Amino acid sequence: MLAIDRGRPKLLSLKEAVACFIEHRREVVLRRTRFLLREAEIRAEKLEGYLIALANLDEFIRIIRDSSNRDEARVRLLALEFSRKQIEKFGLLLRHDSRLNDSGQYCFSEPQADAILELRLYQLTGLERDKISGEYKELLKTIADLADILAREERVLSLIKGELKAIKEKHAGPRLTEIIPEEGEISIEDLIANEGCIITVTHNGFIKRTAVSAYRSQKRGGKGVIGMTTRDAQNETEEGDFVEHLFTASTHDYLVFFTKTGRCYVERVYEIPEMSRTAKGRSIANILNLQSGEQIAATLRVESTTSGGTGGVETTWNPEKHILFADRSGLVKKSNLGDFSNIRKGGIIAIKIEDGDELISAVLTEGHDEVVLVTKDGMSIRFSEEELRDQGRDTVGVWGIRPEKGDEVVAVSLVRNDCTLLVAGENGIGKRTPFDDYRKQSRGGKGVITMKTGDKTGRVVGALSVTDADEIMLITTGGQMVRTPVAQIREAGRNTMGVKLIGLPDGEKLQGIAPVVSQKEDEAE
Repeated sequence: MLAIDRGRPKLLSLKEAVACFIEHRREVVLRRTRFLLREAEIRAEKLEGYLIALANLDEFIRIIRDSSNRDEARVRLLALEFSRKQIEKFGLLLRHDSRLNDSGQYCFSEPQADAILELRLYQLTGLERDKISGEYKELLKTIADLADILAREERVLSLIKGELKAIKEKHAGPRLTEIIPEEGEISIEDLIANEGCIITVTHNGFIKRTAVSAYRSQKRGGKGVIGMTTRDAQNETEEGDFVEHLFTASTHDYLVFFTKTGRCYVERVYEIPEMSRTAKGRSIANILNLQSGEQIAATLRVESTTSGGTGGVETTWNPEKHILFADRSGLVKKSNLGDFSNIRKGGIIAIKIEDGDELISAVLTEGHDEVVLVTKDGMSIRFSEEELRDQGRDTVGVWGIRPEKGDEVVAVSLVRNDCTLLVAGENGIGKRTPFDDYRKQSRGGKGVITMKTGDKTGRVVGALSVTDADEIMLITTGGQMVRTPVAQIREAGRNTMGVKLIGLPDGEKLQGIAPVVSQKEDEAE
């Protein structure tokens, strides 16, 4: 930025421009404060003259009456002297010792004498006297405050911040320009390695990106390693933070975030800050322009693709693919992936959520897939997505499953021929069941049992479609994570409990489960 700085043209960086603006505002505040202080001092001096005159009213009337003209009265008033005790008795505050003469007496100034001579008779009434006294006391507070501003730099900076916030509240509007990477022959993706990573989101809205290699593989039932250092509660009434969502992706992919209220946001994976395994993460509000009170419910990994090789047309948002949404009450909706190709930075509505309900998951489908909905009490239903027609974004879905009173949907999984359905309970118990054990039904039914829940298993916290070669991440409410091969979890029938997946410390529960992309798959990509 080319600007005039202190009378000279200068090329300024953004940081230097901000520093110059702050210095300019500092000078404005100081000059304004000095002016207001001078005006307050002048007014206070006149009021002091009024207070002395009102305290000695008979004497002042006699002097003015006995004077032959205004000038003589003025000279006689200027000749009056008062001791420090007298002026303090009159209710005056001696702010400057320069107001005393060589003999230590207080004398009238010329402005004070002129003000007394111009005093009108109605100002001698008791009401006006109280008004003058009250104004003088308020003026003394104003003078002290203005002097404090000039004496303390932090007061000046505080005023600058307050005035800028007031301007923001009055005139601020949405950003009209978009900051984007500079276009050229080399795109930013060419400079970033395409590798597997784990995206972690906490309950209080902190997010980070971590390399998959940071988590070592362990046997079933292990204690795990710290996957994220969460923020502890600051007092007895505040809840501590915990890991709530965990997603896997490659750095060149897109992450499509869906909130519990049904809004949608899109970010590139490499734009998520990369941090160590034990880092606390960064507030998601600094990355996504979330609305007040919004929380992330689901995240989809959309692979970045182009046609025609390097420099070809982007085909990421394939209209032949779909997104299937499921909310807590059992409603489902299918939308075309192409509807999400142009998402504003401030997000868009993905699904209309009714009052008292919230979005719990969203999955990417091919248009002819079958899905399984799993409820907290261990019920499930399998149906074809072909029963659902594509709906616009700002619409409510249709019934997928009708849970019993007190029950709710906790997961949605796609049916794959070479996969099994892994279901986990909050007490660390889980199992795998072949999809063949789930008969295909029409949507909107009560479903069948997928896990026998009870005191041993607890209620269901999640379900995934997995293969023997997969690995899963188990997340506890205390932030512990265990990365476990799926092959170590034995298969069992629908109406059974399962085996121990993770050793839970006292007071902790299993919070959720998520798939992990293996390192070999990352390298192949």
